[in-house]
Amino acid sequence: MEHQQTAAPLVPSRLSLTTLRSAAAGCTACDLYKTGTQTVFGEGLETARAIFLGEQPGDSEDRAGRPFVGPAGKLLDRALEQAGIDRKLVYVTNVVKHFKWTPRGKRRLHEKPNAREIGACRPWLEAELRLLRPEVLVCLGATAAQALLGKSFRVTKMRGQILRQADYAIMATVHPSSILRAPDEESRHSEMELFIRDLKTIAPLLQH
Repeated sequence: MEHQQTAAPLVPSRLSLTTLRSAAAGCTACDLYKTGTQTVFGEGLETARAIFLGEQPGDSEDRAGRPFVGPAGKLLDRALEQAGIDRKLVYVTNVVKHFKWTPRGKRRLHEKPNAREIGACRPWLEAELRLLRPEVLVCLGATAAQALLGKSFRVTKMRGQILRQADYAIMATVHPSSILRAPDEESRHSEMELFIRDLKTIAPLLQH
């Protein structure tokens, strides 16, 4: 059986956000580096108490080289504010650090990363968790939740519930991009309210 190549050999022994970001910039552990503009590493303070974990960078993030700077990121910022969570306490990152896309005319459409790509990128996430040692990890969407909680995990059934891991609390909710894809204004509003409600469940864990 072919040995699965992962980013593990690239992870520096002395962890800091600077060394991790620098090392990840040259990552070729899976083929997504060939079509992504650049590695999009996590962003926030090393003192952040919560990690918000998405699936992968989108088109805006791929071009900017920063996570959650597009429409979904702006919606997340708005929801955090309404949930009473200080944005400075939040570190944002993704399970996969390169943008996977398929061309549609002049547009680049998001394509779901596969298990091979998620596995190859996992050492970067594990290094972020070791470095930040968050009190709370929030999985945004099914890909992030299943990467950490197993394939059988269903966000629709378990969203907003705080689960205890050995080192941190973990909660899953929807990805903010799903709110943007809601079919009409009324649906978007109700989905946003549910999202804020989920975030409010972790707010007390970040206020001590």
